[in-house]
Amino acid sequence: MVNKSAIAIVLALASSAATAHPQAGGAHAHDFISGFAHPFTGLDHLLAMLAVGIWSVRQSNAKWLPATFIGMVLVGVLTGVAGLTIPGLETGIAVTVATMGVLIAVAARLPAAAGLAMVGVFAVLHGNAHGHELPAAASAFGLLLASAVLVYGGRTLGRVSPALAVKVSGAAIAATGVMLAATV
Repeated sequence: MVNKSAIAIVLALASSAATAHPQAGGAHAHDFISGFAHPFTGLDHLLAMLAVGIWSVRQSNAKWLPATFIGMVLVGVLTGVAGLTIPGLETGIAVTVATMGVLIAVAARLPAAAGLAMVGVFAVLHGNAHGHELPAAASAFGLLLASAVLVYGGRTLGRVSPALAVKVSGAAIAATGVMLAATV
């Protein structure tokens, strides 16, 4: 029952047609609520953050991966606010979704340092995009809180879901990441 409910919630969130990036024409307010809502409105960010949490459950450095991700999102936000433009950012973000999905689908375990470095780089990409879009401190705090909710929510899903359901969700996340990369 818990697994079906969790899957239904994830699918409902993932089915959002909204996009998180202003390049598609959206405008953003710069308050806490806007920052908090932002990761839930873009499929790329939503899936990447959930996937980091899901994948982290089965890693040797599991307790450090979510905190590393959140901390590096902040670093990425600061780079975006400072005006650093990362070439191919949107494609890079889509690739993070695909990569995390593949890692989940094949139940890959990486050495602790490699996992931390990878998650850190992925977080900087996501944070940089948000820093350009939501440069105010209030929106950044909202973004960080929402990121924590999603990453730790993903950890919960990874813990309570059967291994096969986790692998299937990883394959779906990977396919979505490939689709997102193809449409950038």
